Amino acid sequence: MNQAPTFFDFAAEVGLTKHIGSLEATKRLIELCHISKSSYVLDVGCGVGATACFLAQQVGCRVMGLDILPKMVERSRQRASREKVADRVEFRVGDAQDLPFEAGLFDAVMTESVTAFPPDKQKAVSEYARVTKPGGYVGLNETAWLKTPPPPEVVAWAEQDIGASVKPLTPEAWTGLLEAAGLQEIMSKTYTIDMQVEAKGILQRYGLGGVLSILGRTLRLYMRSPAYREFVHSVRQGGIVPENLAEYFGYGLFVGKK
Repeated sequence: MNQAPTFFDFAAEVGLTKHIGSLEATKRLIELCHISKSSYVLDVGCGVGATACFLAQQVGCRVMGLDILPKMVERSRQRASREKVADRVEFRVGDAQDLPFEAGLFDAVMTESVTAFPPDKQKAVSEYARVTKPGGYVGLNETAWLKTPPPPEVVAWAEQDIGASVKPLTPEAWTGLLEAAGLQEIMSKTYTIDMQVEAKGILQRYGLGGVLSILGRTLRLYMRSPAYREFVHSVRQGGIVPENLAEYFGYGLFVGKK
């Protein structure tokens, strides 16, 4: 029996992955992880490869991108080839909770809107720490509950906008995962979400041509896939942004040194 398509299956089809905080959050995370041209970076949950290719282009470092969905890895490789950074970026299929790499391989490990999804978040963060070199950094850009408990309408919005399996944590819980993984010098900074900034960030990250390509693939998928039409209908029904969203839901940058 075939499994029903998920939020991420559709995202891979259209070639779009969303990182809360947009490109500015990515830039801040790169700085906090002390990533330079000489770094070897693991981007866990790389999606369609936007951050990995950005690192290769703007910083000049080597990057390994990892995603659990083969279609995402395929999209990432296409992006790297299109943006002419395939000599510095490699992509593999793998699970954040069981990284297929030797210990102490990377100068930095970073995730963006990824670690809120695995069932065993501590195992995932411990894996990030395991494959990081001594003196290297683990950096998370993740959704967070700024106030708890969140009301049902905020939880419902987060699930339909980011993915049904998303399980944000409080900032204290995120830093606790880093500490339990043996990381030190923990840094935590939280932010509220501005939907206009998020929308503008998609254009910044993918460019006008990229956004038009995404829209074209989205239209074709809508025309040919009844499952996608049903998904879009459900999003429209639940897509009203709650007035109290910023009070409860945001994101944070959480970084620790090994």
